[in-house]
Amino acid sequence: MTLVCKKPVDVVHNIMKVIEDLNHLKDVDTILDRILYEARQMTSADAGSIFLVEDQTLKFSYVHNDTLFQKGSVNKQVYASFGVPINEKSIVGYSALKGQTLVLDDAYELDADLPYSFNRSFDKESGYRTRSILTIPLVTLKGDIVGVMQLINAKNDDGEVQPFCEQDVQHAPLFASHASVAIERGIMTRELILRMMKMAEMRDPSETGAHVMRVGSYTAEIYHHMMQKSGMEEMELKRQKDIIRLAAMLHDVGKVGIADAILKKPGKLDEEEFATMMWHTVYGAALFANSTSELDDLCRDIALHHHQKWNGKGYPGDIGDDYKDIKELNTKPVSGEDISLPARICALADVYDALCSKRSYKDAWPEEKVDAILKEDAGTHFDPAVVEAFFEIKDTILAIREKWSSH
Repeated sequence: MTLVCKKPVDVVHNIMKVIEDLNHLKDVDTILDRILYEARQMTSADAGSIFLVEDQTLKFSYVHNDTLFQKGSVNKQVYASFGVPINEKSIVGYSALKGQTLVLDDAYELDADLPYSFNRSFDKESGYRTRSILTIPLVTLKGDIVGVMQLINAKNDDGEVQPFCEQDVQHAPLFASHASVAIERGIMTRELILRMMKMAEMRDPSETGAHVMRVGSYTAEIYHHMMQKSGMEEMELKRQKDIIRLAAMLHDVGKVGIADAILKKPGKLDEEEFATMMWHTVYGAALFANSTSELDDLCRDIALHHHQKWNGKGYPGDIGDDYKDIKELNTKPVSGEDISLPARICALADVYDALCSKRSYKDAWPEEKVDAILKEDAGTHFDPAVVEAFFEIKDTILAIREKWSSH
Protein backbone atom coordinates (compact mmCIF):
# COMPACT_ATOMS: atom_id res chain seq x y z
CA MET A 1 0.00 0.00 0.00
CA THR A 2 1.05 3.64 -0.35
CA LEU A 3 0.18 6.42 2.05
CA VAL A 4 -1.19 9.78 1.09
CA CYS A 5 1.08 12.44 2.58
CA LYS A 6 1.19 16.19 2.47
CA LYS A 7 3.90 17.73 0.31
CA PRO A 8 4.56 21.32 -0.71
CA VAL A 9 2.42 22.36 -3.67
CA ASP A 10 5.55 23.67 -5.40
CA VAL A 11 7.34 20.31 -5.35
CA VAL A 12 7.71 20.32 -9.15
CA HIS A 13 9.23 23.80 -8.98
CA ASN A 14 11.67 22.54 -6.34
CA ILE A 15 12.62 19.62 -8.56
CA MET A 16 13.38 21.96 -11.44
CA LYS A 17 15.51 24.15 -9.14
CA VAL A 18 17.58 21.14 -8.06
CA ILE A 19 18.04 20.03 -11.67
CA GLU A 20 19.32 23.51 -12.49
CA ASP A 21 21.83 23.21 -9.63
CA LEU A 22 22.92 19.77 -10.87
CA ASN A 23 23.84 21.33 -14.21
CA HIS A 24 26.63 23.26 -12.45
CA LEU A 25 28.26 20.08 -11.08
CA LYS A 26 30.85 18.24 -13.14
CA ASP A 27 32.10 15.08 -11.42
CA VAL A 28 29.76 12.09 -11.43
CA ASP A 29 30.34 11.24 -7.75
CA THR A 30 29.29 14.73 -6.65
CA ILE A 31 26.27 14.51 -8.93
CA LEU A 32 25.25 11.15 -7.43
CA ASP A 33 25.70 12.49 -3.91
CA ARG A 34 23.47 15.51 -4.62
CA ILE A 35 20.81 13.44 -6.40
CA LEU A 36 20.62 10.96 -3.55
CA TYR A 37 20.48 13.75 -0.97
CA GLU A 38 17.66 15.59 -2.75
CA ALA A 39 15.67 12.41 -3.43
CA ARG A 40 15.90 11.47 0.23
CA GLN A 41 14.86 14.96 1.31
CA MET A 42 11.88 14.77 -1.02
CA THR A 43 10.72 11.39 0.30
CA SER A 44 11.97 11.60 3.93
CA ALA A 45 14.05 8.46 3.29
CA ASP A 46 16.57 7.40 5.92
CA ALA A 47 18.92 5.79 3.41
CA GLY A 48 19.50 5.16 -0.26
CA SER A 49 21.90 3.96 -2.90
CA ILE A 50 22.54 4.40 -6.60
CA PHE A 51 23.73 1.72 -9.03
CA LEU A 52 25.07 2.64 -12.47
CA VAL A 53 24.97 0.47 -15.57
CA GLU A 54 28.44 -0.69 -16.56
CA ASP A 55 29.22 -3.63 -18.87
CA GLN A 56 25.65 -4.95 -18.62
CA THR A 57 25.88 -4.97 -14.81
CA LEU A 58 24.58 -2.64 -12.12
CA LYS A 59 27.68 -1.34 -10.33
CA PHE A 60 27.21 -0.05 -6.80
CA SER A 61 28.14 3.63 -7.07
CA TYR A 62 26.91 5.69 -4.10
CA VAL A 63 25.24 5.27 -0.71
CA HIS A 64 23.70 7.33 2.11
CA ASN A 65 22.45 6.07 5.48
CA ASP A 66 21.61 8.55 8.24
CA THR A 67 21.26 5.78 10.83
CA LEU A 68 24.62 4.13 10.18
CA PHE A 69 26.85 6.90 8.82
CA GLN A 70 27.70 10.28 10.31
CA LYS A 71 25.95 12.92 8.22
CA GLY A 72 28.21 14.71 5.75
CA SER A 73 31.36 12.87 6.81
CA VAL A 74 33.88 11.01 4.67
CA ASN A 75 32.45 7.52 4.22
CA LYS A 76 34.39 4.44 3.14
CA GLN A 77 31.14 2.67 2.16
CA VAL A 78 30.92 4.96 -0.89
CA TYR A 79 33.91 3.05 -2.31
CA ALA A 80 32.50 -0.45 -1.84
CA SER A 81 32.92 -2.40 -5.06
CA PHE A 82 30.35 -4.93 -6.18
CA GLY A 83 27.92 -5.49 -9.01
CA VAL A 84 24.41 -6.86 -9.45
CA PRO A 85 23.31 -8.65 -12.62
CA ILE A 86 20.55 -7.00 -14.63
CA ASN A 87 17.99 -9.77 -14.30
CA GLU A 88 14.76 -10.58 -12.47
CA LYS A 89 16.37 -12.08 -9.36
CA SER A 90 17.20 -8.86 -7.47
CA ILE A 91 15.05 -5.80 -6.82
CA VAL A 92 17.41 -3.37 -8.54
CA GLY A 93 18.12 -5.83 -11.35
CA TYR A 94 14.39 -6.27 -12.01
CA SER A 95 13.81 -2.51 -11.97
CA ALA A 96 16.58 -1.97 -14.54
CA LEU A 97 15.51 -4.89 -16.73
CA LYS A 98 11.85 -3.89 -16.84
CA GLY A 99 12.32 -0.12 -16.56
CA GLN A 100 9.80 -0.26 -13.75
CA THR A 101 9.47 1.60 -10.43
CA LEU A 102 8.96 -0.81 -7.51
CA VAL A 103 7.21 0.18 -4.27
CA LEU A 104 7.75 -2.26 -1.38
CA ASP A 105 6.25 -1.71 2.06
CA ASP A 106 8.43 -4.31 3.84
CA ALA A 107 11.44 -5.91 2.21
CA TYR A 108 11.22 -8.89 4.58
CA GLU A 109 7.64 -9.74 3.61
CA LEU A 110 7.67 -9.98 -0.16
CA ASP A 111 5.12 -12.12 -1.99
CA ALA A 112 6.66 -15.53 -2.66
CA ASP A 113 5.36 -15.37 -6.24
CA LEU A 114 7.57 -12.37 -7.10
CA PRO A 115 10.59 -13.22 -9.28
CA TYR A 116 12.92 -11.07 -7.18
CA SER A 117 13.94 -11.29 -3.52
CA PHE A 118 15.59 -9.00 -0.99
CA ASN A 119 19.25 -9.64 -0.10
CA ARG A 120 19.54 -9.35 3.69
CA SER A 121 23.34 -9.63 3.86
CA PHE A 122 23.95 -5.91 4.45
CA ASP A 123 21.31 -5.82 7.20
CA LYS A 124 22.88 -8.84 8.91
CA GLU A 125 26.36 -7.33 8.72
CA SER A 126 25.40 -3.83 9.88
CA GLY A 127 22.44 -4.46 12.17
CA TYR A 128 20.24 -2.25 10.00
CA ARG A 129 16.58 -3.15 9.32
CA THR A 130 15.37 -2.38 5.82
CA ARG A 131 11.60 -2.02 5.55
CA SER A 132 10.08 0.28 2.93
CA ILE A 133 11.85 0.52 -0.42
CA LEU A 134 11.23 2.73 -3.44
CA THR A 135 13.30 1.53 -6.42
CA ILE A 136 13.42 3.77 -9.49
CA PRO A 137 15.11 3.10 -12.85
CA LEU A 138 17.26 6.04 -13.96
CA VAL A 139 16.18 6.58 -17.54
CA THR A 140 17.37 9.49 -19.69
CA LEU A 141 14.98 11.53 -21.79
CA LYS A 142 16.14 9.46 -24.77
CA GLY A 143 15.02 6.27 -23.03
CA ASP A 144 18.48 4.95 -22.07
CA ILE A 145 18.80 3.36 -18.61
CA VAL A 146 21.93 4.65 -16.87
CA GLY A 147 21.23 3.05 -13.49
CA VAL A 148 18.84 2.49 -10.60
CA MET A 149 18.17 4.58 -7.48
CA GLN A 150 16.89 2.86 -4.38
CA LEU A 151 15.40 4.86 -1.49
CA ILE A 152 15.03 3.07 1.83
CA ASN A 153 12.89 3.51 4.93
CA ALA A 154 10.62 6.50 4.52
CA LYS A 155 10.01 8.18 7.88
CA ASN A 156 7.09 10.12 9.29
CA ASP A 157 7.35 13.30 11.39
CA ASP A 158 8.00 11.20 14.51
CA GLY A 159 10.94 9.42 12.90
CA GLU A 160 9.08 6.13 12.52
CA VAL A 161 9.56 4.06 9.38
CA GLN A 162 6.50 3.91 7.14
CA PRO A 163 5.67 2.98 3.52
CA PHE A 164 6.46 5.55 0.84
CA CYS A 165 3.45 7.78 0.26
CA GLU A 166 1.56 8.27 -2.99
CA GLN A 167 3.16 11.65 -3.71
CA ASP A 168 6.64 10.12 -3.27
CA VAL A 169 5.80 7.45 -5.82
CA GLN A 170 4.70 10.16 -8.26
CA HIS A 171 7.39 12.79 -7.73
CA ALA A 172 10.56 10.75 -7.13
CA PRO A 173 10.48 9.15 -10.62
CA LEU A 174 9.89 12.61 -12.14
CA PHE A 175 13.00 13.85 -10.37
CA ALA A 176 14.94 10.72 -11.34
CA SER A 177 14.17 11.10 -15.05
CA HIS A 178 15.65 14.60 -15.12
CA ALA A 179 18.52 13.66 -12.79
CA SER A 180 19.48 10.84 -15.17
CA VAL A 181 20.56 13.43 -17.73
CA ALA A 182 22.96 14.98 -15.19
CA ILE A 183 24.37 11.53 -14.39
CA GLU A 184 24.93 10.81 -18.07
CA ARG A 185 26.75 14.14 -18.44
CA GLY A 186 28.91 13.42 -15.36
CA ILE A 187 29.88 10.02 -16.74
CA MET A 188 30.84 11.63 -20.05
CA THR A 189 32.99 14.23 -18.25
CA ARG A 190 34.87 11.55 -16.35
CA GLU A 191 35.34 9.47 -19.48
CA LEU A 192 36.72 12.50 -21.30
CA ILE A 193 39.28 13.03 -18.54
CA LEU A 194 40.22 9.34 -18.53
CA ARG A 195 40.73 9.53 -22.29
CA MET A 196 43.00 12.53 -21.84
CA MET A 197 44.99 10.52 -19.31
CA LYS A 198 45.04 7.59 -21.74
CA MET A 199 47.30 9.76 -23.89
CA ALA A 200 49.70 10.04 -20.97
CA GLU A 201 49.38 6.30 -20.31
CA MET A 202 50.46 5.58 -23.87
CA ARG A 203 53.64 7.47 -23.06
CA ASP A 204 54.07 6.50 -19.37
CA PRO A 205 52.92 2.96 -18.43
CA SER A 206 52.60 3.98 -14.76
CA GLU A 207 49.98 6.62 -15.60
CA THR A 208 46.96 4.30 -15.64
CA GLY A 209 43.27 5.08 -15.33
CA ALA A 210 43.24 3.32 -11.95
CA HIS A 211 46.11 5.53 -10.73
CA VAL A 212 44.37 8.77 -11.63
CA MET A 213 41.07 7.56 -10.14
CA ARG A 214 42.86 6.75 -6.88
CA VAL A 215 44.77 10.02 -6.71
CA GLY A 216 41.63 12.01 -7.55
CA SER A 217 39.64 10.20 -4.87
CA TYR A 218 42.35 10.43 -2.20
CA THR A 219 42.66 14.16 -2.84
CA ALA A 220 38.90 14.76 -2.80
CA GLU A 221 38.27 12.82 0.41
CA ILE A 222 41.20 14.35 2.35
CA TYR A 223 39.98 17.79 1.29
CA HIS A 224 36.43 16.89 2.35
CA HIS A 225 37.62 15.80 5.80
CA MET A 226 39.80 18.87 6.36
CA MET A 227 37.15 21.33 5.24
CA GLN A 228 34.42 19.67 7.25
CA LYS A 229 36.59 19.97 10.36
CA SER A 230 37.22 23.63 9.57
CA GLY A 231 33.47 24.30 9.40
CA MET A 232 33.05 24.98 5.67
CA GLU A 233 29.39 25.12 4.64
CA GLU A 234 28.36 21.71 3.30
CA MET A 235 27.16 22.71 -0.17
CA GLU A 236 30.25 24.87 -0.80
CA LEU A 237 32.45 22.01 0.40
CA LYS A 238 30.83 19.63 -2.08
CA ARG A 239 31.07 22.19 -4.88
CA GLN A 240 34.80 22.53 -4.31
CA LYS A 241 35.23 18.78 -3.91
CA ASP A 242 33.49 18.34 -7.27
CA ILE A 243 36.22 20.13 -9.22
CA ILE A 244 39.12 19.10 -6.98
CA ARG A 245 38.61 15.42 -7.82
CA LEU A 246 38.72 16.15 -11.56
CA ALA A 247 41.69 18.50 -11.32
CA ALA A 248 43.67 15.99 -9.24
CA MET A 249 43.00 13.31 -11.85
CA LEU A 250 44.79 15.56 -14.37
CA HIS A 251 47.84 16.20 -12.19
CA ASP A 252 50.28 14.46 -14.58
CA VAL A 253 48.71 15.34 -17.94
CA GLY A 254 51.87 17.29 -18.82
CA LYS A 255 53.75 14.01 -19.25
CA VAL A 256 52.51 14.00 -22.84
CA GLY A 257 55.32 16.50 -23.48
CA ILE A 258 58.11 14.27 -22.10
CA ALA A 259 60.16 11.97 -24.37
CA ASP A 260 59.46 8.22 -24.35
CA ALA A 261 63.09 7.44 -23.55
CA ILE A 262 62.63 9.13 -20.18
CA LEU A 263 59.07 8.08 -19.38
CA LYS A 264 59.67 4.42 -20.22
CA LYS A 265 63.15 4.08 -18.76
CA PRO A 266 63.08 0.91 -16.60
CA GLY A 267 65.46 2.30 -14.00
CA LYS A 268 66.22 5.42 -12.01
CA LEU A 269 66.60 8.64 -14.02
CA ASP A 270 69.98 10.34 -14.08
CA GLU A 271 70.33 14.02 -13.17
CA GLU A 272 69.82 15.32 -16.70
CA GLU A 273 66.84 13.05 -17.35
CA PHE A 274 65.21 14.07 -14.07
CA ALA A 275 65.68 17.74 -14.95
CA THR A 276 63.73 17.07 -18.14
CA MET A 277 61.05 15.11 -16.27
CA MET A 278 60.45 18.09 -13.99
CA TRP A 279 59.08 19.96 -17.00
CA HIS A 280 55.92 17.86 -16.99
CA THR A 281 54.56 20.16 -14.27
CA VAL A 282 55.06 23.21 -16.49
CA TYR A 283 53.71 21.48 -19.60
CA GLY A 284 50.62 20.41 -17.67
CA ALA A 285 50.00 23.87 -16.25
CA ALA A 286 50.50 25.45 -19.67
CA LEU A 287 47.59 23.42 -21.03
CA PHE A 288 45.31 25.41 -18.71
CA ALA A 289 47.05 28.78 -18.97
CA ASN A 290 44.21 30.41 -20.90
CA SER A 291 41.62 29.76 -18.23
CA THR A 292 37.90 29.86 -18.93
CA SER A 293 36.68 28.36 -15.64
CA GLU A 294 37.41 27.67 -12.00
CA LEU A 295 38.21 24.09 -13.00
CA ASP A 296 40.88 25.33 -15.43
CA ASP A 297 42.44 27.41 -12.65
CA LEU A 298 42.57 24.45 -10.31
CA CYS A 299 43.91 22.09 -12.98
CA ARG A 300 46.71 24.54 -13.73
CA ASP A 301 47.54 25.00 -10.05
CA ILE A 302 47.65 21.28 -9.21
CA ALA A 303 49.59 20.36 -12.36
CA LEU A 304 52.18 23.03 -11.58
CA HIS A 305 52.57 22.51 -7.84
CA HIS A 306 51.87 18.85 -7.00
CA HIS A 307 55.65 18.23 -6.76
CA GLN A 308 56.27 21.34 -4.68
CA LYS A 309 57.31 20.54 -1.10
CA TRP A 310 56.09 22.13 2.12
CA ASN A 311 59.64 23.31 2.91
CA GLY A 312 60.02 25.09 -0.46
CA LYS A 313 62.05 22.41 -2.17
CA GLY A 314 60.71 20.17 -4.92
CA TYR A 315 59.87 21.53 -8.35
CA PRO A 316 59.22 23.15 -10.85
CA GLY A 317 61.09 25.99 -9.11
CA ASP A 318 62.76 28.27 -11.66
CA ILE A 319 62.69 25.91 -14.65
CA GLY A 320 59.83 27.70 -16.43
CA ASP A 321 61.69 30.56 -18.11
CA ASP A 322 60.43 29.54 -21.53
CA TYR A 323 56.93 30.32 -20.27
CA LYS A 324 57.72 33.75 -18.82
CA ASP A 325 55.43 35.30 -21.46
CA ILE A 326 52.46 33.57 -19.82
CA LYS A 327 51.78 35.96 -16.97
CA GLU A 328 49.45 33.62 -15.08
CA LEU A 329 52.00 30.78 -14.97
CA ASN A 330 54.20 31.58 -11.98
CA THR A 331 56.92 28.93 -11.69
CA LYS A 332 58.79 30.55 -8.82
CA PRO A 333 59.40 28.30 -5.77
CA VAL A 334 56.64 28.37 -3.17
CA SER A 335 56.40 26.82 0.27
CA GLY A 336 54.03 26.22 3.17
CA GLU A 337 50.57 27.70 2.85
CA ASP A 338 51.62 29.66 -0.25
CA ILE A 339 51.04 26.32 -2.02
CA SER A 340 47.29 25.89 -2.44
CA LEU A 341 45.65 23.31 -0.20
CA PRO A 342 44.43 21.13 -3.14
CA ALA A 343 48.00 21.00 -4.51
CA ARG A 344 49.40 20.15 -1.06
CA ILE A 345 46.90 17.33 -0.71
CA CYS A 346 47.53 16.02 -4.23
CA ALA A 347 51.26 15.98 -3.49
CA LEU A 348 50.72 13.50 -0.68
CA ALA A 349 48.10 11.49 -2.61
CA ASP A 350 50.43 11.09 -5.60
CA VAL A 351 53.43 10.00 -3.50
CA TYR A 352 51.33 7.58 -1.45
CA ASP A 353 49.93 5.92 -4.56
CA ALA A 354 53.32 5.75 -6.28
CA LEU A 355 54.94 4.08 -3.25
CA CYS A 356 52.08 1.60 -2.87
CA SER A 357 52.12 0.66 -6.57
CA LYS A 358 54.36 -1.71 -8.49
CA ARG A 359 56.48 -0.08 -11.16
CA SER A 360 58.85 -1.49 -13.78
CA TYR A 361 61.78 -0.44 -11.60
CA LYS A 362 60.38 -1.34 -8.14
CA ASP A 363 57.92 -3.49 -6.24
CA ALA A 364 55.04 -2.01 -4.26
CA TRP A 365 56.13 -0.98 -0.77
CA PRO A 366 54.43 -2.49 2.30
CA GLU A 367 51.69 -0.27 3.76
CA GLU A 368 53.54 0.12 7.06
CA LYS A 369 56.67 1.38 5.32
CA VAL A 370 54.69 3.91 3.25
CA ASP A 371 52.88 5.16 6.35
CA ALA A 372 56.21 5.62 8.11
CA ILE A 373 57.58 7.67 5.21
CA LEU A 374 54.55 9.98 5.18
CA LYS A 375 54.84 10.59 8.93
CA GLU A 376 58.59 11.13 8.71
CA ASP A 377 58.19 13.66 5.88
CA ALA A 378 55.44 15.68 7.58
CA GLY A 379 56.77 19.22 7.93
CA THR A 380 59.37 18.84 5.17
CA HIS A 381 57.83 17.27 2.06
CA PHE A 382 54.20 17.37 3.22
CA ASP A 383 51.88 19.74 5.05
CA PRO A 384 51.59 18.23 8.57
CA ALA A 385 47.85 18.98 8.63
CA VAL A 386 47.38 17.03 5.40
CA VAL A 387 49.30 14.07 6.80
CA GLU A 388 47.15 14.16 9.93
CA ALA A 389 43.93 14.21 7.87
CA PHE A 390 45.20 11.34 5.72
CA PHE A 391 45.57 9.07 8.73
CA GLU A 392 42.26 10.19 10.22
CA ILE A 393 40.45 8.77 7.16
CA LYS A 394 42.79 5.85 6.51
CA ASP A 395 39.89 3.39 6.32
CA THR A 396 38.47 5.38 3.39
CA ILE A 397 41.92 5.59 1.76
CA LEU A 398 42.21 1.80 1.91
CA ALA A 399 38.68 1.40 0.51
CA ILE A 400 39.67 3.59 -2.45
CA ARG A 401 42.78 1.48 -3.03
CA GLU A 402 40.69 -1.67 -2.94
CA LYS A 403 38.11 -0.34 -5.40
CA TRP A 404 40.73 0.52 -8.03
CA SER A 405 43.31 -2.14 -7.21
CA SER A 406 42.92 -4.33 -10.29
CA HIS A 407 45.20 -2.32 -12.57
